Amino acid sequence: MNRIFSSISSVFRRRSVHLKMSEEDLIVFSHQKLTMATMNVEDVGAEIAKYLRESRFPPVKDFKEGLEWFNVSEPLSFQKHLKGKVVLLDFFTYCCINCMHILPDLKEIEEEFQVEDGLVVIGVHSAKFQNEKNSTNILAAVQRYNIAHPVVNDSEMDMWRKCDVHCWPTLLLLGPFANPIVMITGEGHKKDLKIYIKHTLDYYKSQDLISNHKLPFKSAYHLLPDMKGPLLFPGKITNFVKESGEEILALSDSGNNRILLLNSQGEILKQIGSSKSGFKDANLEKSEFNNPQGLIFKTENLIYVADTDNHAIRLINLSKDTVETVAGTGVQGNDFKGGKIGKQQSISSPWDLVLYKTEDEKNVLIIAMAGTHQIWALFLDDITWWKDTKYKAGTCVAIAGSGREENRNNQYPNNAAFAQPSGLALCKKSKEVYIADSESSSIRRLSLADGKVSHVVGGDRDPHNLFAFGDKDGKLYDAKLQHSLGLGISTDESTLFVADTYNHKIKKVDISKNFISTLLLPHIDTVDGRLKTFREPAGLCASLKEPKLYIADTNNHCIKIMQLNTQNEFSRILNLVLKPSKVDMKSLKIRGEVIKGKPVPIMKEGGKIILHLSMECVEGLKLTEETPQNWEVYLPNSMWSCVPTSGKDLRNLDIVFSAPSNIDFSEKIGVLFDLSTCTDSTCLPKNFAIEIPLREVNDKSNVNENLMKIKLSPNTAEIS
Repeated sequence: MNRIFSSISSVFRRRSVHLKMSEEDLIVFSHQKLTMATMNVEDVGAEIAKYLRESRFPPVKDFKEGLEWFNVSEPLSFQKHLKGKVVLLDFFTYCCINCMHILPDLKEIEEEFQVEDGLVVIGVHSAKFQNEKNSTNILAAVQRYNIAHPVVNDSEMDMWRKCDVHCWPTLLLLGPFANPIVMITGEGHKKDLKIYIKHTLDYYKSQDLISNHKLPFKSAYHLLPDMKGPLLFPGKITNFVKESGEEILALSDSGNNRILLLNSQGEILKQIGSSKSGFKDANLEKSEFNNPQGLIFKTENLIYVADTDNHAIRLINLSKDTVETVAGTGVQGNDFKGGKIGKQQSISSPWDLVLYKTEDEKNVLIIAMAGTHQIWALFLDDITWWKDTKYKAGTCVAIAGSGREENRNNQYPNNAAFAQPSGLALCKKSKEVYIADSESSSIRRLSLADGKVSHVVGGDRDPHNLFAFGDKDGKLYDAKLQHSLGLGISTDESTLFVADTYNHKIKKVDISKNFISTLLLPHIDTVDGRLKTFREPAGLCASLKEPKLYIADTNNHCIKIMQLNTQNEFSRILNLVLKPSKVDMKSLKIRGEVIKGKPVPIMKEGGKIILHLSMECVEGLKLTEETPQNWEVYLPNSMWSCVPTSGKDLRNLDIVFSAPSNIDFSEKIGVLFDLSTCTDSTCLPKNFAIEIPLREVNDKSNVNENLMKIKLSPNTAEIS
């Protein structure tokens, strides 16, 4: 990606960026680089103000009518909703790892500069894959990535063309009249963006051109299925057979930021992680994950996890009741070589894992490093690796892939290249790792004997062509897939099973022939002639006991079991119904006062509860500026889930709960607050919880959105 801003340049430089306003009207506006090294804050502000005064670029034309929007109750327009706002357009496609990487930056920017302050962030979804043009799938991505700002489905790339965008991600900052200010491509520009936004807002506020009006927000979480169940966008699944012969499963319940341990009947044996998004090593109950994906058992009690958005590898020790970080720093890295030990080595978006044991019993954790488009290894023992290179236990290092985003096969691992590898499966007898290379829509293999990377099915012979996708059974390059994310291998290691994610299908590869075919499902499972069984399945594993597959059906928020016959063909499919365990998570300890909220209605069979909380400070109390204001949800047990689980924004506190069937109406849900408040004379920390009972109703029409207002005074907190 092209980094436009420079932190070391000492002068202004100009770079022409084309902005296509219409087919007839092509304009050029200048992007001026700033250096913070030789300028103080006043100088930076003065130079930006000068640039804004001299800019004479025509406004961007409005969004095309009829587009579908998310997180708002009506389509937005520059003339009506966005006039008087500084607007940051984020051109993205939801498959793209670089687009995912800037979402935390945008969230931080939105927390610092809110809509009432004059900044509006809008995601302009401009699809790469055909599947990504579908608004239903974009809605799921908005929910899955916790995107709270407005998003529009620019399915025909109308706004993309108007603004002459050429790559994902691209950010375009507009002034209060939709006037272009600066365009940035790629990731890693948070610091520079904040400077531009701050001084742009300051300049236009000095001209009295910024409005503090609100927008018609409506959370996309409201559109989650009513009877979703406890899972939220499950990512990957793996299995293990205990000494007793029992098969157990470990599931990354990615949207809930937790790992679930299950038996093959669906009973939840244990929850690992508090469900709060974070990066915390602790016991099983209090530890925190952030969008965990791939996971693998080492033993019955040891599970490695690719904690994707924490850019870390975590180790769950069930016998010691601990979660610890064994690689990664919790912050995205940009190292393409590695070689440091454990937590000293930064990594980028690990997505899947397999565990390889060498002939001399050395353990190697193989990592699909989606963020750098490589395959890495975490050596769990002292080892002599390829070319007699020696590594100490704990070393985390890139073993294949140059880091360029390509579909390049090569007998030398460092000369090969991948495109967002996202799924792995190990073939022990051939000492090979199979790789779901999602952005090239291909399946690749890596020899663990010598590092050779070769083609299996899908993709294109041209290593630069990452658009060779489709849905076609066949051999080698004749076969076509669409952004496959998950792989599993049969117990006899002759068949590779593929979660062909964006084709919503499960396929199988005859490894000996490099031939892929679709596992056909019954025709009765269709709506309007279209197969509806799966929705973007992202992970799978083959049972170690029976001829069946366990499938993480991500956008259906469930685990499916596909039963197979002796030819590994489809026999039957059913849902794995999750059940509560006898021993569940301990109750959360609450600091401070517990305030009883009014009961919320819900049916006995469970469903969705929408809770709106607003907060008002009275009697001279106010929230302390520039101090974090934290809130966190607590739930009765692991059969419940909610989004979001925590946050820092008290102005739009909108929570959607998923209640399980057969509710125990003695249970309560709640929200904990840890606030910094003050009066003119003193600081007053506020720690309290709103505890909300459940009320049984028999009519679904009586289940609606629940509004509660919290009044805070220097001495009390109460529900009104």
